[in-house]
Amino acid sequence: MQALQDFVTWLNGYLWGPPMLVLLFGTHLFLTVRLRFIQRYIGTAIKLSVSKEPGSAGDVSQFGALTTALAATIGTGNIVGVATAVALGGPGAVLWVWLTGVFGIATKYSEALLAVKYRVRTSDGTMLGGPMYALERGLKQKWLAVLFAVFTALAAFGIGNMVQANSISSLVAETFSIPTYVTGLIIAALTAVVILGGVQSISRVCEKLVPFMALFYVIGCLIILIINAQYIGTAINLIVTHAFTPLAAGGGFAGATVMMAMRYGVARGLFSNESGLGSAPIVAAAAQTRNPVRQALVSATGTFWDTVVVCAITGIVLVTVIVSDPAGMDGLKGAALTKAAFAHVPVIGPIVLTVGLLTFVFSTILGWSYYGERGAEYLLGKRAILPYRILWVISTFVGSVASLGLVWDIADALNAMMAIPNLIALIGLSGVIVAETDKYLWEDRLDEPSTEEIPELADNPVTP
Repeated sequence: MQALQDFVTWLNGYLWGPPMLVLLFGTHLFLTVRLRFIQRYIGTAIKLSVSKEPGSAGDVSQFGALTTALAATIGTGNIVGVATAVALGGPGAVLWVWLTGVFGIATKYSEALLAVKYRVRTSDGTMLGGPMYALERGLKQKWLAVLFAVFTALAAFGIGNMVQANSISSLVAETFSIPTYVTGLIIAALTAVVILGGVQSISRVCEKLVPFMALFYVIGCLIILIINAQYIGTAINLIVTHAFTPLAAGGGFAGATVMMAMRYGVARGLFSNESGLGSAPIVAAAAQTRNPVRQALVSATGTFWDTVVVCAITGIVLVTVIVSDPAGMDGLKGAALTKAAFAHVPVIGPIVLTVGLLTFVFSTILGWSYYGERGAEYLLGKRAILPYRILWVISTFVGSVASLGLVWDIADALNAMMAIPNLIALIGLSGVIVAETDKYLWEDRLDEPSTEEIPELADNPVTP
């Protein structure tokens, strides 16, 4: 086991090292330039996200697809991940997290556009899409499609299930002294009730849960910032200044170079919003939308809310608390820093953190169940759906009571492996992305329905 742990640690260091960060952030920049800074349409995108598309092909509403994707992306990365970036990269890492979100909007837009353009319909009318179909139908690289589906189906059990359930059960045990197996049984039961009903059931729950949890968390953080108002100016100055200049150790922060701020900020930002990972477009393909560009704009708002808003607010909260109590925060990292920072504000802080983590993590379990299921269905056909859902529920309980250090590391590696074929699709099909954007957005035909036929997929599984 130790040999396996050492190998996975080495593999992660390679997969999530500078080459991957350059590839991901480079793709963000490349698509931003090719799409003429698509981020300027974020206002239009937000308006579309709350509109309905009656009569359009799809399984769930645009808002349902967005909230399901947000359910999967807004998770521990928004809270603990940002704290890790601050602890290792200094306050300047917060700006790099934010910039990753800003430029990542272009990548999330592009992923969703391809997912809708290359989606297929099953014999019962269900919509299927995502990077595997873009790779197979658009890029004609079926072997890469199969690899992506394998990595997705497996990675989901780690990053989207077991480690999430473990964080909930550990938090509840520590805060309320409730045994982990009790929490595990409750989470597994709730998960079963939701996911056994399919994507419509998941999206209905997410439509109600995601706006509540995000609004509650943001308002809670704003209250903490009001309490610490005198430190906000200093915190923002530190965040901006030390994103581009080295930080000496002291004042509650460890010493950090500009490269450290950039590396940990970009890495945590990418991990949080999942732009380039290829997960969110899987549910975007199920959306009721008139044309690929409309849903692409809606999906792009996911990165805006997840990173540009939630991660940024978390980062400012953490830095203001460290500035207000440097001695008390000194030497703390990751989850410990997050807990100490929120506990620094009596009553409100711990409530915001506890409710935030509970809802963020549970929603992630729901969202990723759909991603993993679609990966399995691509490989094995419809017969894989029910067994996958049952295994998902069982894994939720196992994750609640097990020690998962190795599982987390393996999931990290599989996530990186998901990103590689997806980025190949994005770059290889960037011309298609630009052409579709020109057709519907730049020529002001956003309200026109697509005239392309959605092909029907046979019930037989797509095999290598």
